[in-house]
Amino acid sequence: MRVDNPSEEIAPEIDADYADANLPGQHWEKRSFTDCDFTEADLRELVTSGCTFTRCDFTRTDLGESKHQATAFRQCTFDRTVLTRSTFTSCSLMGSNFVDCVLRPITFTEVDFTLASFVKAPLYDLKLNGQRFRETNLSEADLRNTDLAEADLMGARLLDAKLEGADLRGAKVDANGLRQAKLAGALIDVDQAIAFAAAHGLVVS
Repeated sequence: MRVDNPSEEIAPEIDADYADANLPGQHWEKRSFTDCDFTEADLRELVTSGCTFTRCDFTRTDLGESKHQATAFRQCTFDRTVLTRSTFTSCSLMGSNFVDCVLRPITFTEVDFTLASFVKAPLYDLKLNGQRFRETNLSEADLRNTDLAEADLMGARLLDAKLEGADLRGAKVDANGLRQAKLAGALIDVDQAIAFAAAHGLVVS
């Protein structure tokens, strides 16, 4: 296993085995990983920039205090992964699956969560305003008091999602989501109030 040299061009890695690797404090730039195994690897304080991870397995991986800039995690598996104090900026998590992960505190800025899955995930009290959650599975996720203002939640699965106290002002939410989620005390705007009423069969005159 090699430690990258920033001045050296690194070939894409396919089916590479990083399971149990001890690689804290790494800096990876414009690297590409496909179908790689990072199970139980120590990647604390990993810094990535412009990297691509496709169908990689991060089961029980420690990514605590990691920082990711313009990096894509496509259809990756995060199962019991440690992500505390990690930062994702201008990243894509499209189609990735998060199961029983340690997520908080965590920072997401301009992240695309399209088709990702956060079933039962603890996402409460986070700033997720303006993020893209198109067709994301947020069933039973805990989003209480989370800032989702201006977020795109079109097509998101919100069955029994806890949105009490969340800020949804300016967010795009379809009728299905308005019917499925728990919204007591959520902050909404006038247009959303009308849409909520219509979604529940009320007639606004």
